Amino acid sequence: MSDWEFGDGALRGEDAEENLAALADTIVDHWLARDPVTATALGDHRFDHRLPDLTPEGVEETLTTLDHALGAIDQVDDLALGTESVVDLEILRARVTAERFLLDTLAQHTWNPLVANPGTAIHLLLARDFAPLEERLGSVAGRLAAIPDFLETARESLGEMPRVHVETAIGQLRGTQAMLAGQLDDALAEAQSLRARIDPLRSAAHGALEAHVGWLQDRLDSDLATRDPRLGPEKYAAKLWSTLDAEISPDELLRRAEQDLVRAEGDIARAAADYLGEPVPPLDDAAALVRRALSAVAASGPVDDSTVLPLCRAAYDSTRQFVIDRELVTVPDIPVEIVVMPEIHRGVAVAYCDSPGALETAPLPTFFAVAPTPQGWDAERASSFYREYNASALQNLAVHEAMPGHVLQLGHSNAVTHPNKVRAAFRSGVFAEGWAVYAESLMADHGYAPPDAADHDRAALAIHLSQLKMRLRMTINTILDIRVHTRGMTEDEALRLMQVRGHQEEGEAVGKWRRAQLTSCQLSTYYVGHVAVAEVVRDLRAAHPEWNDREVHDAVLAHGTPPPRHLPALLGL
Repeated sequence: MSDWEFGDGALRGEDAEENLAALADTIVDHWLARDPVTATALGDHRFDHRLPDLTPEGVEETLTTLDHALGAIDQVDDLALGTESVVDLEILRARVTAERFLLDTLAQHTWNPLVANPGTAIHLLLARDFAPLEERLGSVAGRLAAIPDFLETARESLGEMPRVHVETAIGQLRGTQAMLAGQLDDALAEAQSLRARIDPLRSAAHGALEAHVGWLQDRLDSDLATRDPRLGPEKYAAKLWSTLDAEISPDELLRRAEQDLVRAEGDIARAAADYLGEPVPPLDDAAALVRRALSAVAASGPVDDSTVLPLCRAAYDSTRQFVIDRELVTVPDIPVEIVVMPEIHRGVAVAYCDSPGALETAPLPTFFAVAPTPQGWDAERASSFYREYNASALQNLAVHEAMPGHVLQLGHSNAVTHPNKVRAAFRSGVFAEGWAVYAESLMADHGYAPPDAADHDRAALAIHLSQLKMRLRMTINTILDIRVHTRGMTEDEALRLMQVRGHQEEGEAVGKWRRAQLTSCQLSTYYVGHVAVAEVVRDLRAAHPEWNDREVHDAVLAHGTPPPRHLPALLGL
């Protein structure tokens, strides 16, 4: 390990498995110390009072840490390890390599102002009761005190920025200010003894946020936010590998997705014909039929800001019961809350699942967060949004985000005991999203419909249509992601793809165009993950024809949330 140590005795002992566990945990601990907000999210609360150090010196120290970690990993003799430990070693190697690429080559802190929003760091301490409120507010005080210097460092580090990132950052920073005035004040109402300590820090943080928002607004007003948000072919290919942990090139992934899009178009045309009770037209003439069917589904299940959360809560209850009744997969006994998405997280996705961190020891709920239409939208845009997210679509959304999607999968994952922290710290978004999309098709294939539906068969067809529309969207997301960042796809081309071939409402398409610019590679995780998870399930059924649905799916979920490429080895396939 040259001139740098991974803690006392990281490689002691003669047992290779114990040596790897010690080394892996030490590397994870050093990484979490350098990324305290991620540590809080994962449930490691040793660094709850700190913000990341993104000064040039801090970045250099983190890069040195990652370099030493890679050197130590390269010294491990993987031939002396069992299958589980080899998988952990490879996950560790890939993630440390990816973290180094993201910090050094991609260097988002130098051009993406969204990186420097301290809102999540505060929200994580207020949203869950993992410790007494006074203790959590003590950590809030530490992070509030760090905000002025944190934002000053951001301004010194940020160069040319993309306009869309600056606009989104301003909105989310305003959300952080609102949280300090609202959610934090609510917490202080229950801990009045800390108000005298925290109020001055909160005032200084609010002023620093106001100054930072003003600085960002000046960049917009002066036409200085002109950086192209596209990564370009070389950086995109490197980030795709670091995101997917899979050996597939952007060109090959694009080819597969465009082929699957044609197949998905045929499937939704047949489902639309079934729903309308009409013959299936030739593919060239099917688009109008699909649009009529989707319009009929939307009209049959109107939604608005006042009903979206109650509908999601009801959908969670009915999907959960359906999974139990059909014995599709074991349902973990975990508390779940369906909540309004915090303002600081809005502007990128419509909904998300937020489970307790895999390193958390306190019994905490999982959140299924849903974003109502943002303030400032006119009536037509809001109406368009809820045509997209109609009652049938919300049923499918609940499947994806909750049951048997993310909530269930992460509940299984957090219950798995591992000999080291690798799979807890480095959960694969590809597997998580792949499982959630697979869950959509699983429920549709079993004819799911809510129990109070007046016409069960027709309701099941409507949900199946919504699921197939999501399959179109998932596949188009991948095409959009690659073509935007590597092929110069224009906004008009992107909107046409989403609205014409994906049958998306204008508001959804506009939001996804924005998301494609704000993020890169994440939109491809759904498609890649679904293909991988479906293949593993197929192979597992072939290897164990005597197993029922629950046994197959429990086996897939029994190893945490690893990158899908490791599942065959873990399952003995």
